[in-house]
Amino acid sequence: MSNRPKTLGELRRGAWSEEKIAKRSVKQELRENLLERLEKGEPLFPGIHGYEESVIPQIVNALLSRHNFILLGLRGQAKTRILRGLAALLDAEIPAIAGCEINDNPYAPICRACRERVKAEGDATPIAWIPRDLRYVEKLATPDVTIADMIGDVDPIKAARGGRDLSDELTIHYGLLPRANRGIFAINELPDLAGKIQVGLFNIMQEGDVQIKGYPVRMPLDVLVVFTANPEDYTARGKIITPLKDRIGSEIRTHYPATVEEGMSITAQESWLARGTNLRVDVPVYLSEVIEEIAFLAREDKRVDKRSGVSQRLPISALENVASSSEQRAVRNGERHAVARVADIYSAIPAMTGKFELEYEGELRGADNIARELIRAAVGKVFTRYFSDANLQPVVQWFEMGGEMKVPANAAAADHHTQLKKIPGLFDNLTPLGVRAKDEAALMASAAEFILEGLWAHKRVSRSEERGFYGEVRKTPEPREQQPGRMPPRRQFN
Repeated sequence: MSNRPKTLGELRRGAWSEEKIAKRSVKQELRENLLERLEKGEPLFPGIHGYEESVIPQIVNALLSRHNFILLGLRGQAKTRILRGLAALLDAEIPAIAGCEINDNPYAPICRACRERVKAEGDATPIAWIPRDLRYVEKLATPDVTIADMIGDVDPIKAARGGRDLSDELTIHYGLLPRANRGIFAINELPDLAGKIQVGLFNIMQEGDVQIKGYPVRMPLDVLVVFTANPEDYTARGKIITPLKDRIGSEIRTHYPATVEEGMSITAQESWLARGTNLRVDVPVYLSEVIEEIAFLAREDKRVDKRSGVSQRLPISALENVASSSEQRAVRNGERHAVARVADIYSAIPAMTGKFELEYEGELRGADNIARELIRAAVGKVFTRYFSDANLQPVVQWFEMGGEMKVPANAAAADHHTQLKKIPGLFDNLTPLGVRAKDEAALMASAAEFILEGLWAHKRVSRSEERGFYGEVRKTPEPREQQPGRMPPRRQFN
């Protein structure tokens, strides 16, 4: 805005009073803005699904209590996204002394350089306006992070250029934490931070200040400190030292989606399906359910390491691969509309196997085989949801009478449809999947193939790579002939 104050004098004479700026901490700012949103009924974390009744109320309590807090949960539970969403609760912009590395408050500067500047220039001290997005500072904790990175250190170059002694406060090189002054400082994967570095956070967590080595100065920073951690990391790569954990105001547990519907809404939101081409790509709802069900089944499977978790990235990546597989097939066949099939889910196995860690039994079976078994089980669950009351006996009977059906995964939609139409009664049962007789061939063929896959998942028909779908041929039992030299069995009478 052009009418914003540009000097300290203008700031004092405007609406930005000393009371509003100097005596209002960032935690109080977040608290006030949060209360305003709650009163208006505005969404707090847009794009976050499934946490409305669990995680978000706990975060609200932590912010209203002016707590530093940690989000504790397995991978792929939106922890980082939530922390980044906190920046939206900050004011749109705040005034700071222009050129200050730590966004010093114009009314109460804490660094010596700014104090001397205000003393020398008075009301003419220039003012800069800091937008909310620049007030969020994030650091991924790694074992090589040092105290200098986090807090600060002596800068010999500053000392040499200014002809100053190394103990002079003006030779400080500020770390990330001081640079987050008057904002939010987030540390991802806290257990990966070395224990001696975690010790350096003690003061800011309790007393609200930091000490930079070599300087007899305590800097009272105004900052909200938030963390993320994976419970598995406590024993696998490191741990949160007890004194630091004790200083964290609130520990909030995140979780995976509680229902398939919640998971599907997250997956649909995060996956890249709008390809920006003239080719239309559709993934039917029932296949999206299968993809989501795979993640749910993997989280329950005894062969999958539960301590590591199964990230929500599994269904997201799988859905994108399924869309790409159908897109590839349509382009090769010169089609303008790509509709995903069950076969495309199997082609997405490479997007799944890297998303879960296996226990010993699972390692023996192999990640690819585990993925195939999960797909089959997921298809079976979704099939039951749609066809619990359907009469598919005519389809099963056709296979039992010797029928076989194998359609190449890359077959054109028209050919796919023509082949599947040979199975009597198959296309009469597409209605539960939302497909009608007048729909285009690609949609009907995809639904019909799903029915066959569901019958195989429930062991009502058989399937192999060589033969495709087939049935066990029923033979009329022949009367047993009496073997020579043996008497017929005696009848038993009561």
